[in-house]
Amino acid sequence: MSGGLFDRWRTAPTAVAEPQAPAAVGLQLWLDDQARVLRLAGPLRTLLALPGQPGAQVHDYLLRHSWLVLEGEPADWQGQPLDLDFHTVMGHALHTRGWLLRQAQGWLLQLFDIGDLLREQRWDRQRPLLGEIGHALRECGVSRLAQTTQEQLQVLADHWQARSLRLMLREAEGWRHYVSSEGAWPWPAEQVLQARLQALSAQGLVEANDDQELLALCGGISLFMVPCRLGQDAEAWLLCAGAPQAPPADMALALARTLIEPLLVRHRRQQLHEQAGHLDDLQQQLGAGWWQWPAQGDLQLDPALARTLALPSRISEPQWLAHLHPADREPAQLALAQAREGQVLGLNLRLLTGDSQQAPRWLHWAGHGRGGQVRGFLLDISALKAQEQQAGAARARLENLIASSPAVIYVQHYAEGALHSTFFSASLAPLLGWAADSEQARQPGLAVHPDDRALWLQRTRDLLREGQVRCRYRLRDQLGGYHWMLDEARLLRDDLGQPVEVVGLWLDVSEATEAAERMRQSEERYRVLVEDSPAMICRYRPDLTVLFGNRPLADYLGCTPAQLEGADLGQWLSAGQREAFVSRLRTLTPEQPLSSAEICLQLPGREHAWWVWAERGLFDDAGRLLEVQAVGRDNTEVRRSQQQLLQGAKMATLGELATGLVHEINQPLNVMRMAVANTLKRLENGVADPAYLEDKLRRIEAQVERAARLVEHMRVYGRRSALEHVPFRAWAAVEGARALLEEGLRGKGVALRLECPGEQPQVLGHQDQLEQVLINLLVNARDALLEQGRAQPWIRVRQLLDRQCVRLLVDDNAGGIDPLLHERIFEPFFTTKPAGVGTGLGLSVSHGIVAHMGGSLTVANAGEGACFCIELPLHITS
Repeated sequence: MSGGLFDRWRTAPTAVAEPQAPAAVGLQLWLDDQARVLRLAGPLRTLLALPGQPGAQVHDYLLRHSWLVLEGEPADWQGQPLDLDFHTVMGHALHTRGWLLRQAQGWLLQLFDIGDLLREQRWDRQRPLLGEIGHALRECGVSRLAQTTQEQLQVLADHWQARSLRLMLREAEGWRHYVSSEGAWPWPAEQVLQARLQALSAQGLVEANDDQELLALCGGISLFMVPCRLGQDAEAWLLCAGAPQAPPADMALALARTLIEPLLVRHRRQQLHEQAGHLDDLQQQLGAGWWQWPAQGDLQLDPALARTLALPSRISEPQWLAHLHPADREPAQLALAQAREGQVLGLNLRLLTGDSQQAPRWLHWAGHGRGGQVRGFLLDISALKAQEQQAGAARARLENLIASSPAVIYVQHYAEGALHSTFFSASLAPLLGWAADSEQARQPGLAVHPDDRALWLQRTRDLLREGQVRCRYRLRDQLGGYHWMLDEARLLRDDLGQPVEVVGLWLDVSEATEAAERMRQSEERYRVLVEDSPAMICRYRPDLTVLFGNRPLADYLGCTPAQLEGADLGQWLSAGQREAFVSRLRTLTPEQPLSSAEICLQLPGREHAWWVWAERGLFDDAGRLLEVQAVGRDNTEVRRSQQQLLQGAKMATLGELATGLVHEINQPLNVMRMAVANTLKRLENGVADPAYLEDKLRRIEAQVERAARLVEHMRVYGRRSALEHVPFRAWAAVEGARALLEEGLRGKGVALRLECPGEQPQVLGHQDQLEQVLINLLVNARDALLEQGRAQPWIRVRQLLDRQCVRLLVDDNAGGIDPLLHERIFEPFFTTKPAGVGTGLGLSVSHGIVAHMGGSLTVANAGEGACFCIELPLHITS
């Protein structure tokens, strides 16, 4: 822009001898002395709504309130700035500012668009109100939440000059009126308003003329409604009645969200608090509670559970065993040792009471271990055990009365660790031909089929250990034939838990067993079982041509089983997924015929779906793959939950970095402010030459690009990751993390040292997710450095490269991490930070991201502190 154009901005010139061509910006209108429009020019002319008649005056193009600006003849308008609002073809007003220039035969009205400037001024007036409303709702107590909301609603009503405002919240049973401002208004009945809001909840900003029925119910005067959405659905509606005019949609929405979002957060927090109280009450009523046993340390009990059991909340292993019944101490020790090795802990045991006359309390001890630590829950089952023993005794007495039953009822007495048969019902002789006092009756194990003797011995062990058993084996009758017997038995114990006797029943199931075996061998039976399976089962060739698919698979793919035969399984896969699928089939061999993977499909009616897919290859004598048998299950919900977790962690990271990012954006703004101030000063002094102005404008342009790059990077980083892996430079993620963190680290006195490599290879995955991993590592290192209070804290990032992988190393001088924590540092919810500071998810999420990219994340102490290593396989393009 030349110096002459800047002079025309400052003062309106007088008459000019010859017409000059105006700059090709804004809007130009040539007028005669009667203010008739002779010609239009400039980019903005295409927006104007032209009057229907020829020879129209400039007033015919303007909104009515702008006529006051152009009173009199054009000669009266010269020498003063003119703010004019024009009709446009899109319906909204075009806001302009300019001046009138004298031409040889008439007048030139030169105008520029100032709509953005006016909107920014309105936002500046509104920002203090946004801060006041949000601060008031966040700082008030729960008891004053409704009153504070009503007060802020009244502030908003005064701001909009509205007669009445009403806030409606979504509850489980429907919409509910929460509070209204003080102004009176004839609002419709609650049920009518709820029904209308239910119909409008899926729409955006609704003005009065968009819903005539609701407008009529509310008095027929101005009405507009603002929704507050969390996700796809509206969670609240703000209704404003009696305002002179509806505010701009973006401003109304910003004020509504500032008022409603803190309120919704407080409501949900209160609901979670109430639910936690209900869970505590339920736990006390059930006599249950949590416990955990670290690899090195004492047993820790839920304080409420400890009080119920009259035990301390922290108790050593010898003390814990001393409180158990002597018969349960060894099983408890063995079960705990197995749980520390990763097995599931599930054991019923008795807890001794202080009164020797009182029966022990039965507890169900359940849990699982990981990394040497065991955790789980304890449940008081004393009442259940008492009922179980009573029911067992009653059933045994009842079975003893059924002497004429076609089944054989027997009793075995326990003595010195063995079971001795003492009673058989009268049906023994007709069924097996044994006499009650025969050798077979005294020792049934002698008549068991040789192939089933292991089952018989296991049956006795299970009966003594578990207290009951149900199994099948073959017994030889008096003639030498064998009968399949279904054996159901229960062990009865005394009050001390010692075995007393076994009451059982033999039922001849020979015909049923043999029939079941024949049906199992039947191919038709096999096909029916496959069709009825809830899993997705199919067979296909190596070229992915489907040979067979069961109904669950066909239903999921939106076709019939008949349509599946001969179809290409790859039609539901993307190009990358199909290539990975076929490559996995090439790895199958007769020695290693199994494989499994998670595949992503594009299904009809669904955006994407993820399946856990297990395959088994069938080969000919030459080792060629003939076909593949596969079983799959839907894993879509789990995968979406993982994506939401990653996205939530990413948004939490952006929130934590907000201060540094604001400072980073302020830097170019300050530079631009200085450049503009210096330019204006020179313009006022009349010494601004074009070269100086060009230099300042280029400096402003560079700072704008700098801020735009940062904002664009934040926007790209904040969006959801792509579904499939893509190649990218690993070091690009380091540069992205530096853009978001460097200013914040410098503000806290931490030096960020990047050793930029010469070669920057590509890896396969998502750059924003690797950037999230690096940000987590850098933030953890920063917190450790600040906690240690190092004199010259630094964090270093470097790259190592070999033929197969690239390694990104992040180390610091914070003194390292306790070696005992290296194995647990990547566990979910494990954190060394104080309560309320860390969630324990950062490193766990980071470990999962790197593993999903086919790499590994490890930690070791090296040099002056900890060193985290991200190892990723190289992506080599063919």
